[in-house]
Amino acid sequence: MKTLAITSPTGFEHITPEGHPERVARLEAVTRALDSLEGLERREVRQPAGRDALLRVHHAAHIDTVFAASPDEGHVSLDADTWMSPGSLNAALHACGGVIEGVDAVLDGEAEAAFVACRPPGHHAEPDRAMGFCLFNQIAVGALHALDERGLSKVAIIDIDVHHGNGTQAAAEREPRLIFGSIHQGWIYPGTGAEHETGRHGNIINRMMPAGAAGDVWHPALSEIIARVESEKPDLLLVSAGFDAHKDDPLAGLNLEDADFGKAAAALAALAKSSAHSRLVCVLEGGYDCPALERSVATFIGALQAA
Repeated sequence: MKTLAITSPTGFEHITPEGHPERVARLEAVTRALDSLEGLERREVRQPAGRDALLRVHHAAHIDTVFAASPDEGHVSLDADTWMSPGSLNAALHACGGVIEGVDAVLDGEAEAAFVACRPPGHHAEPDRAMGFCLFNQIAVGALHALDERGLSKVAIIDIDVHHGNGTQAAAEREPRLIFGSIHQGWIYPGTGAEHETGRHGNIINRMMPAGAAGDVWHPALSEIIARVESEKPDLLLVSAGFDAHKDDPLAGLNLEDADFGKAAAALAALAKSSAHSRLVCVLEGGYDCPALERSVATFIGALQAA
């Protein structure tokens, strides 16, 4: 697939307290991965997301709270896990803008696949609150942009982060045009994503993995989600690309190897080709062991390029 990487230097200005796992070194690792890939087109985010784009996903009061909390110096805590520095708001807005630009790029035929390598992550951010390192839910912002601004009829999001994307599920619960599938370790943070959570529109698919699960268990479960999404024939496929199901990750307990992320990327690319008009946008989420993150991102994007 013709693949585009979208980045923003603002991600380096989101500074978390010392010892926090969601740190600048993660983006440095991802940048090294991008540097290692031949033939990868790269672009910086052109503009941050505006308030109207955020309002498709988040309540006005939440947006106002995050803007008001943005500090002039030091750090501000939104909850026990989620912090802001003076550069955090701009980084989060550019991350949302990057997903919108990735969506537009694949819809306009500039690329078949886009990888949005921005931070902070977003899939835990709910309509009314920041949580789990996330300020705004950029993948949901991109999905609603595709539906409301670009006129698509149906969009699918598959979340492969080891933690359940509760914020993205909340968006799907309100929006029947959005299909959400998540494969995640069961009963770790945020404690949601049970398989009986299917949404009132029946558009949510959750697959919970037991602690210690490796690729031989994980890939068949991902294939179940892919088969369901394929049957829905979405106009666009988005992926919350978390890499914290890796065996070396300190925040969870699954046992994927580097190669498993390449295999997942190939399967997701095949799904996009067969059922979403070769339109695929992947958005960086978790991954907290930097060497594993660097290798896994390179393997994942390399598989997209080869698909």
